[in-house]
Order: sequence, then C-alpha cells, then structure tokens
Amino acid sequence: MADVTGGDAAEREAPRTLLGRLGIVGPGIVVAVTGVGAGDMVTSLVAGTGFGMALLWAVVLGALLKCFLTEGIGRWYMASGETILEGWHSIGRLASGYFVMYLLIATFVFGAAITSTCALAVNAMFPDVLPQWAWAALHAVAAFLLVGVGRYGLFERVMKLFAAVKFGIVVLLGVLLAPSLSELALGLVPRVPEGSFWNILAVIGGVGGTLTLASYGYWVREHGWRRPEWVPTMRIDVVTGYVLTGVFMVSMMIVGAQLLYGTGTSIEGSEGLVTLANPLEERFGPFVRWLFLIGFWAVATGAMLGSWNGGAHLFADYVRTARGVSDQEAAEGISEKSPWFRAFLVWITFPPMVLLIFGRPITLVIVYASLGALFFPFLALTLLYLLNSRRVDPEYRNRTLTNVVLVAAVLLFIAAGVQEVLNGLSGRAGG
Repeated sequence: MADVTGGDAAEREAPRTLLGRLGIVGPGIVVAVTGVGAGDMVTSLVAGTGFGMALLWAVVLGALLKCFLTEGIGRWYMASGETILEGWHSIGRLASGYFVMYLLIATFVFGAAITSTCALAVNAMFPDVLPQWAWAALHAVAAFLLVGVGRYGLFERVMKLFAAVKFGIVVLLGVLLAPSLSELALGLVPRVPEGSFWNILAVIGGVGGTLTLASYGYWVREHGWRRPEWVPTMRIDVVTGYVLTGVFMVSMMIVGAQLLYGTGTSIEGSEGLVTLANPLEERFGPFVRWLFLIGFWAVATGAMLGSWNGGAHLFADYVRTARGVSDQEAAEGISEKSPWFRAFLVWITFPPMVLLIFGRPITLVIVYASLGALFFPFLALTLLYLLNSRRVDPEYRNRTLTNVVLVAAVLLFIAAGVQEVLNGLSGRAGG
C-alpha cells in the first residue's frame, strides 16, 4: 500500500502513468465520503420518487460542476503554494471573515444534525437500547477522539473503509432495482418536467458538500501533493471522487424511482430514510433491510468524520493566516497537532449537544441557510479571480471551458441558494 503522507513532500516524485496515479488516489475518496450525506440521499430519493429517472441528467451536471470547483481548489494550492484560506485572505479580510463566520455557525448546526442522523440509523437497528440523544452524543465523542488523536493516514484509511461500505451497499441496491438501459439513457437527456425546477436545483446543489470542497486542499496537502507536478494526479483523484459521488446519487435515485415512483409515498427528512427500510424488506427480505440501515449509518457517519476533520483544518488555517504565519514557518499550524485544530473539534463536538435536547432554533437555521446560500457562488467567484491572476503560472491558469463552467456554477448555485433560504424561512429546515 502506498504511503499516505510519504514523508517529506519535496522529495516525492509524482507518478507519470494513469495506473500510477490511480494507485494513490485518496483525498478524492475522502471528498466523496464526506460530501455525500443523508441530505443527499433524501434529495436524490425525492427526485426519483417524484419524477422517476427524468432528473438523472441533473445528477451528472451537479457532479461535473463540483468536480470543476474541487479541481480548482487543488490546482490553486499546488500552483500557488497557498491554501484557499490564504487566497481568500489576500482578496480581503471580509472574504476570509465571511467564511469563518459561516464555518462556525454551519458546524454548530451541522454538529447536532449529523450526529442525530447517525443516531437515527443505529436506533433503527437497535431500538430501545439507548435514547437517540445518547447515540448522537456517543457518535460525536467518537469522532472527536478519532480525528483528534489519529493522524491523516489513519483518517484516510477509515474513510476508505466507509467508502467501501456506503458505496458498496447503495450501488448494490441500485443494481437490485436497476431500470432498463433505455430508461437510464432517456434520463440523461436534459428536460424539466412540470413542477421539477426546485428539485433540479436541489439535486445539482446537493451532489457533494459545501465545506467539503474547501477542505480538499488540506487533504491533498496532508497526502503530500504540494507542487505543480502533482496537478495531473490530483485531477485523477478528483474525477475518481466525483464518479463515486455520481454513481451513489444515481443509485439512490433508482431506489426512489423503482420503489416509490407513482405510489404517492413521500420521503421527508432523515426519518423518511428509516421508513424506506420497510418496503425494501417487503421486496427483498430482512437481510437487505439491515444492509440498507448499515449503509445509511455509514453515509451519515462518514460525512460526520470528514466534516470534523475538514472543518478543523479550515479553522486552524484561518487562525494561522490571520496571524500572518506562513505555511513554511508553521508546518504543524494546520495539522492535527495544532491547538486550534483541536479547539475546533471541541466546538463542533460538545456545544451542539445542547441542540440535541432543545432542538435547532429557527433563527439560527435561517442565518445558517442564508450564509450557506452564498458559499458556492462565493467559492466559484473567488476561484475565477484567483485562478486567472498572475499569482498562478500561465500553464495552471483557468482555460476558457473552466471559466465558462464556473460562471454557470455561480448562476445555478445562486438559484439553489435562494431555494435554501426560502426553505429556512418556511421553517422546513428547522426540524
């Protein structure tokens, strides 16, 4: 097995062959495990339940847009030698300040939501063993210990294990329920069925994560890919991650389309995912029901672990950047050894436990939705600026196609962001 961090990055040589590059993929798999959570399962299921396979093209488009964004973050780091936080800080303190505000609010709400989802899955498998809030707290503490004590190599190996479980199970369900090839092919033709517009935006915006994308630069850094010659390897890694993500979303859409399309049944929230286990059991037996619940748990828990690690890297780097300490001067400043890395783990683990008892205040959810609605357009716009600037050598600047895709992403994600804010205002996101 290839060494994950590989010692001194300056001494490592980038592989030159496709097989060599595929043999060391890792951060892209971490992105796939982190970026696809229970919310993405719900989004793709709802699309399949309401419109069959007609919105399959939206899954492909969403994965493609996020692939371009993530590749841009990795390319910026390797070509400029600066993290994305340093890039934002160079644009202005307002840019990096907005991001850290979003980071702290988002992770406070997310810390309670994701652990509750993990608990929901376990509680469905082992009812009446512990109350749901206790399962949630146990998951939060386990994530705190694993991410805080372990190093990146261990973290990546654990995430690859979750990838095998979650993608393996969900793809198996998709195969068991597979529609005809003609139906799949027809779903790849862009069309907008009546009443599907907001579902299309949800699918496009939900393929992958938000903070996940920004975290990618730190995972490639920990992997040892720190110079421009690693860009081709990074691109293979990103494509691998989003192929997995797309296959997962398509599989969940198939499950919704084949099990629930035309039945009048609706899936709302993570609780609806648990009830999906019942029709699966009726059709395939109790073993498949258990497989689904294990897959559901792996989806939520993998997203939790990745968010704990990625968010901690981002916060530690914000503190380092705000203090004006260079990456070279503070080699451990954004690593798992950083006190700011561990301080953030405390923040995302323990304060959100209050929300497990009292619920999520609707005002906080509205602020979270509003700030989150700005994130994707913010990311796309800043990448447009940074990757067309003289701070990047000409050969690593954006090509015309990349610029066109990023502009399209800005427009689509603004529309998707408006939907997210409206959901927050309606109280649906407050739970």
